Amino acid sequence: MERALKYGWESDTHVVILAKELSAARDPSDDDGPLQIIQEPEAMLSMKEMEIEILAMLDHHHTLPRPFFREKTDLKKKVESLIYWRDVKKSGIVFGAGLITLLAISCCSVISVFAYLSLAILSGTIAFRIYKSVMQAIQKTSDGHPFKEYLDYDLTLSQDKVQHIAGVAVAHVNGFVAEMRRLFLVEDLVDSIKFGVILCVMTYIGAWFNGMTLVIMAFVSLFTLPKVYENNKQSIDTYLDLARSKVADVTEK
Repeated sequence: MERALKYGWESDTHVVILAKELSAARDPSDDDGPLQIIQEPEAMLSMKEMEIEILAMLDHHHTLPRPFFREKTDLKKKVESLIYWRDVKKSGIVFGAGLITLLAISCCSVISVFAYLSLAILSGTIAFRIYKSVMQAIQKTSDGHPFKEYLDYDLTLSQDKVQHIAGVAVAHVNGFVAEMRRLFLVEDLVDSIKFGVILCVMTYIGAWFNGMTLVIMAFVSLFTLPKVYENNKQSIDTYLDLARSKVADVTEK
């Protein structure tokens, strides 16, 4: 308590002074009062204590890396692994289940698809749970709950993650609203005309396909086009470069 009252250990000031002492960056002309002339051994923190105090201050000021971006990178790698068919079994399961679900939604209502899909999953998990319980009783084993790994998995969203996602969503919504206002109110005549042409093209696309068909086509393309491009990258790039040069020649004329 005496040390705290004399040298101000109750604030972060002592950490800054210790860091300056450690790095020999203290200015002799600084008039820090008694904080600058700490000489008594009992008043000095050990080197390890000093490091711990400095790290604690850095953590307090939120300078440690945020885990959300690491999770975002991991999610991106998992998605790339799926669409590039790194693991054929996993990609096949995701692609098959997703395609069947989309086809079912295109034929039936979303409520019916959700109910039937949930019933199928629930029936499978109940049957598997009963099977494992019977096998444990017969073999006299205590393996525990068959889904314990998934029950213990943390699905909670941290406050930082929710705030970041909400901030990104709000930024995108605001940008979209501002862009629509700019186009519809003809802030730039050329951009508004281009937007009108795109809307005309969309009317023809809407006459040929409904929204669900476009979603299914996009889903199939997501799982096929990246792999096709990866396997034929050289030849596709050659044709793309040729097409770009032709378009450039036409536009220049």
